[in-house]
Amino acid sequence: MHSTDSRRLFLQALASLVAVPVLAPACSRSSSPEGDGRSSAASPAGSAPAAATPAASAAPAQGTPAAPAAKVKLALNWVPEPEFGGFYEARESGAFAKEGLDVEILGGGAGVPVVQMVAGGQVDFGISGADEVLTARARGADVLPLLAVFQTSPQAIMTHEGRGAKGIADVLKSGTLAIEPGLPYAAYLKKKYGFDKVKVVPYDGGVARFVADKDFSQQCFITAEPIAARRKGSDPATFLVASEGFNPYVVVVITRAALWKENPERVRAFARATREGWRAYLHDPTRANAVMAKLNTSMDAETFVAAAEAQRPLIETPEAKEKGLGAMTRERWETLAKQLVDLGVLQKAPTIDDLLVAAL
Repeated sequence: MHSTDSRRLFLQALASLVAVPVLAPACSRSSSPEGDGRSSAASPAGSAPAAATPAASAAPAQGTPAAPAAKVKLALNWVPEPEFGGFYEARESGAFAKEGLDVEILGGGAGVPVVQMVAGGQVDFGISGADEVLTARARGADVLPLLAVFQTSPQAIMTHEGRGAKGIADVLKSGTLAIEPGLPYAAYLKKKYGFDKVKVVPYDGGVARFVADKDFSQQCFITAEPIAARRKGSDPATFLVASEGFNPYVVVVITRAALWKENPERVRAFARATREGWRAYLHDPTRANAVMAKLNTSMDAETFVAAAEAQRPLIETPEAKEKGLGAMTRERWETLAKQLVDLGVLQKAPTIDDLLVAAL
């Protein structure tokens, strides 16, 4: 679950995306991405050694020299949490190693310019949101989406169950709403329903005011703030923004177009291992959660478990079960692009066929 102050900073950074040149060099930031000190070939403390992982089955025949694993970097756009569990599982289980990849996972934080890092070749792969990808492409960034882990966006509005709201339209009829108005989904809700009947206040990243005020509602990720509020004895009821028609893919794996052209098999290998890792994580998140918990001590074990369970239906949707984990459709990207143009986030949508040339 995102920490309160960090989540606030993250949302502010995202809200200001349209004002920041996508191809600008990385600037100083409050939380820099740092390697976790281990590669895909290493084993976490307390786990079985790497030789005991499924990667051993990919070992070359005796007498045949092993090809060196390709070292690649993956930049997360947030700190280690269940929303990235499949990537850590792919490393810990040997899925990356089996594909000949030695993956270093860089933890993210507030203001980390993942798209710029990928486009500039500082890292090979990164995690982004679909709306950010479209904005970057529209400005000429050399990035391509490969797959999307979250088929349904976790962005939601949280209110009190006692208010009896049946949807976001009811929430916006009265009371107070804490929201970052500069974000695309907020602009979408404002255009659809209007904010004239609700008192809009800045979102502070926490749940303290929500717990104390029964007429208070706020933006949230259903994998984060509702869990925190419930543990404090509150009665959160959540409504997904996706249900209102604004549903960008989240946890989108991106790479630079140049890498796709130069080494498409490496990109395919990363995508295959990522899917394998996510299948394993969804089956049993225990191992990856333990690794991430050591890297993100602000989240306790109970919250890791709760968040992993809350996100499952957002990843394993009927469409994902039919087309495979991470599947993306041209229609979804076209719809989002049109919405961003309509909201004034984009002046002109990028060509979707060019965008999806590396979709795997």
